[in-house]
Amino acid sequence: MINMTLSNLRNSTNFFDMDDMAIIVDGRKKEEIGYFIPKSYKNEFEKFAKEIEKRKKIKLLKRVANAAKKDIIGDGTVDDGIE
Repeated sequence: MINMTLSNLRNSTNFFDMDDMAIIVDGRKKEEIGYFIPKSYKNEFEKFAKEIEKRKKIKLLKRVANAAKKDIIGDGTVDDGIE
């Protein structure tokens, strides 16, 4: 991986032909802003991103299920079946 600033990205003539992943750094603050993933890694990165989204959704659904499980069922209400 290579480090690049935003100004390097704007001034680079062969930027989109790169095959290396790049860490994008804020030139003034010297902080990482994000990453550039080239087309050659597109399929692997999309699988990785989908797996992250899937884990986030599972975590959220577990929180919802736990909250529903703790919810008191009163008169005139229907049980949601979560035990």
